[in-house]
Amino acid sequence: MGVRGLIMQIVSAEEAVSIVKSNDRVFFQGAAMTPNLLIDTLCERYRELKNVEIIQIHTHGEAKYTVAPYTEAFQLASCFVGDNVRKGVNSTHGDYIPVFLSEIHWLFRRNILPLDVAFIQVSPPDKHGYCSLGVSVDATLPAIQTAKKVVALINPKVPRTHGDGIIHIKNIDFAVEINKPIHASILGVPTAIEATIGKYVAGLVENGATLQMGIGNIPNAVLLNLQDHKRLGIHTEMFSDGILPLVEKGIITGEDKEIKTGKIVTCFAMGTQKLYDFIDDNPIVHFKEAAYTNDTAIIRRNPKVTAINSAIEIDLTGQVCADSIGMYQYSGVGGQMDFIRGASLSEGGKPIIALPSITNKGISKITPFLKEGASVTTTRAHVHYVVTEYGMVNLFGKGLEQRAKALISIAHPNHREALEMAAWKRFHN
Repeated sequence: MGVRGLIMQIVSAEEAVSIVKSNDRVFFQGAAMTPNLLIDTLCERYRELKNVEIIQIHTHGEAKYTVAPYTEAFQLASCFVGDNVRKGVNSTHGDYIPVFLSEIHWLFRRNILPLDVAFIQVSPPDKHGYCSLGVSVDATLPAIQTAKKVVALINPKVPRTHGDGIIHIKNIDFAVEINKPIHASILGVPTAIEATIGKYVAGLVENGATLQMGIGNIPNAVLLNLQDHKRLGIHTEMFSDGILPLVEKGIITGEDKEIKTGKIVTCFAMGTQKLYDFIDDNPIVHFKEAAYTNDTAIIRRNPKVTAINSAIEIDLTGQVCADSIGMYQYSGVGGQMDFIRGASLSEGGKPIIALPSITNKGISKITPFLKEGASVTTTRAHVHYVVTEYGMVNLFGKGLEQRAKALISIAHPNHREALEMAAWKRFHN
């Protein structure tokens, strides 16, 4: 079996996954670092395993463990929902755990969900025997610190990252060598609507602000409109290629940040090979676990924290649903509330919800009421700025009827009359 405390043992993928037994709970590292070889090899053992629970945040690649016949052996309990597991999570063979990204570590450290095995992907060890967790430290660090056994893919294509995302070979029970690029993601081109939203949001960003934003066309559109800004900083749960031009031009410097001045702080990253080359052995990029990056008490200490997040829908009082479509679990709570709250408490901070006014099918995203069964990701008491392609409003300090009027003013014109009628019925009957 494993040789933890002695020397890392290089074995085949088949031998490595033999460490998993029936009734075990197994953690999968995610995002660009998803250890697909280990996952797929484990799935091939479905005939001999029973009741193996999978814990993850957001993986990439084929998730065989969510479909037949593999579901005979595996049950998914996911702390976030990506497109590869969405159908499985909404089936009888999977489930979603509502949890802030900042608090996932407590599930492991407080023994609420004790881990038997952790599957990870790391860089080859340095001369001191330390491997890097690459671009996904998030909940992986507490997972490897608490799991009974650790199985790792050793891959020279994994960027060596600075910060806390390291593991010594003595703490790896089985290792499998591969040489394969990690998962990449190419930024899309913002649509005209997304570009307009990006301009409005960029107008809220002040010089010296500390930014939090995720991946996607709207965050990319915002970044494209920050070319004339100065002294911007990054403290975020994740980032992608969109920040690179701003770093190269000296716009992102982090010099005004209170926490880790001059550093780009994150817990994971997802992008192209150019991004990974930038991150590799770069001391200005500091990877921490999500318990740190998403800690409201830490976030708020930076000046002018500008947190940019999205929504599936928002009702006329400001309640935001960002993780479900009615009762259908679409994504997850993630770190939205962590940063919305952190930004609102930051000196000069701005929590922002940015969304198109309508869906691709023309349905209004500003609604009288959230859909039946929809979750409230961010409460109306936490929401400040809301931006669509029709403008920006600040709901902070406004009453319910005032909020409705403000939100209707940035709704799609085709839906404003119906929203006005719904607001009148709600507040004047």
